[in-house]
Amino acid sequence: MHDHAPLQDLPPASSLHPLIARLETEFLYPRLASAEDVTGFLAHPGQHCLFIPGDPRRNLETADAAVILPELRLAFQNAFDCAVVDEAIETALREQYRALKTPGLLFFRESGFLGAIEKVRDWSDYLGRITHILSLQPA
Repeated sequence: MHDHAPLQDLPPASSLHPLIARLETEFLYPRLASAEDVTGFLAHPGQHCLFIPGDPRRNLETADAAVILPELRLAFQNAFDCAVVDEAIETALREQYRALKTPGLLFFRESGFLGAIEKVRDWSDYLGRITHILSLQPA
């Protein structure tokens, strides 16, 4: 007897994890599937957070980050807007901004990159890091 679920019980790799889908349906975060989508999203005034989920089938932290992100946005009184990065451009963005571990949060002011937070963190760590990142000038 095995301790793992049979492969036929796993959702297909291309199906969207329900907690990531919730970011789009309940919180109305746009899904960015191309470089043009990213450029358009970052062109809006203000501060932005791009959520790079990674593969939720391989990384259990992805679902946690999908729950934490809306709470962080509320904690910062909507100081930044959010978008979900599609798997089609995930690798390119991770490499471009040197945020190689997932899940990741990339912060921008307009199109200027401010910083990244990789992997799931303690709540106090998020608060401290985001406060610091949002105080920076774009690179």
